[in-house]
Amino acid sequence: MAHYNRLSEVVYDEKLTCRRFRVKILRIYPFNSYITGSGPHWVYVLADEDGTKMEMTIYDVYGDRYRGLEKQEGKWVEIFRVEVDHAYSGFNGAKSPFRLTSMSDTQVHIIDPLNNRLYFDFKSIHEIPHISNMDRNYPMDIMGVLFNTEAHCDNPERPKMVFYIRDNIESQIKCVATGHHAYAFREGFQNRGGRGEVIVVLKMWRLETEGGLSDFRFNSLLPEVEEFMQSLLRSDTYVQRHGAIGPL
Repeated sequence: MAHYNRLSEVVYDEKLTCRRFRVKILRIYPFNSYITGSGPHWVYVLADEDGTKMEMTIYDVYGDRYRGLEKQEGKWVEIFRVEVDHAYSGFNGAKSPFRLTSMSDTQVHIIDPLNNRLYFDFKSIHEIPHISNMDRNYPMDIMGVLFNTEAHCDNPERPKMVFYIRDNIESQIKCVATGHHAYAFREGFQNRGGRGEVIVVLKMWRLETEGGLSDFRFNSLLPEVEEFMQSLLRSDTYVQRHGAIGPL
């Protein structure tokens, strides 16, 4: 039976390349190198069965070998023969000191799911002002009640959707979606239907984002959303009167 490495066990060893991982692809986003002018390259945010997360970079020189893989977000894959490098400084899609890098003989195969986890790690809105500068270099999952929106989509080159969310103890925060995320948010909000409060789940967000990495959901079928909704029913007078919109 094949031995699989855990992301939590990864250490930097340039001589060791025969690692084998089974991971879920959480997010996929492209980037271009401002130093070399090359790209687009692809960054995959991965999570193993234990929930440990790490990025993997596939450079454009190997693009033909992995063509179509960038459309497999949410799938489980087996990765064999991959390098380990130190994570880049600045913002990263996963909180790890290391990142995986594809090589000319790296193999990636889609496998059956190992579980149905979505790997959310929610931060409370009232905790966000106290998050350390180091932790601000990583994306956050946030959930809250949507209570105000401002659409700024007249300029197609710089569309922006500003919205505000709050928790069940009246802490609130301003969020900004830009690019195609602005249009998607506006469309999703306009098509929500029904009345009552809207619970927004923000997945892998910097609070002001240029898109690419982030995602959002309205009233998702998640245990955390149900628990949050129940807390609102106990403490929020508006929700007590009008309820919360059912899942969309």
